[in-house]
Amino acid sequence: MPVEIRRTLTLVQTTHKEGWKEVAEPTTLVTAMAIIANPWFGRGHVEDMSPEIREQGPVLGKMLTEMLLTVTGDRLEGCGKASVVGMGGEIEHAQALTHTLWFGNQFREAINAKSYLAFTNTRGAAGTSMMIPLMDKDDGGRRSHYQTIHTTVPDAPADDEIIVALGASIGGHPNHRIGDRYTDLEEMGRDVDNPAGV
Repeated sequence: MPVEIRRTLTLVQTTHKEGWKEVAEPTTLVTAMAIIANPWFGRGHVEDMSPEIREQGPVLGKMLTEMLLTVTGDRLEGCGKASVVGMGGEIEHAQALTHTLWFGNQFREAINAKSYLAFTNTRGAAGTSMMIPLMDKDDGGRRSHYQTIHTTVPDAPADDEIIVALGASIGGHPNHRIGDRYTDLEEMGRDVDNPAGV
């Protein structure tokens, strides 16, 4: 079943001042979103979701990646993903199209990312808040690039829709000063070569 794209949106926000201090290098956050028809809507419990995942995932991943890169070019540093399914769908429908390499690898390979894509998935009515967590595309322990895009589409998703989104940053979060995971790991006597370590 080919993907039915109803609308696409690109959101660009640049922070020049955070709190009480100017940002030395303004941070730009970019969101690329596609509002699509939910391919499983009205079909009851669908056990095998793989045909739609394999057909639609690459199309969405490539399109959203191109939308981001149109804005960031080769300056992209942080990345993440999110999805919101309308109230007529399941959380699994939102997750299906983003938690697959058919989708994510379109983005990761285009930007030569080494880290995984942080994510959120939820179900809600039109206007539901969507948060896209970001992390450095190459280094999961680099806290300067832990930031979150918070956005909403006032009239989506409809009951039979899914919003699929990719997020990106140019620069880290404004006025970063909380160090990184490696310092903590070293001070705690843990393995600094494993930034996911706790």
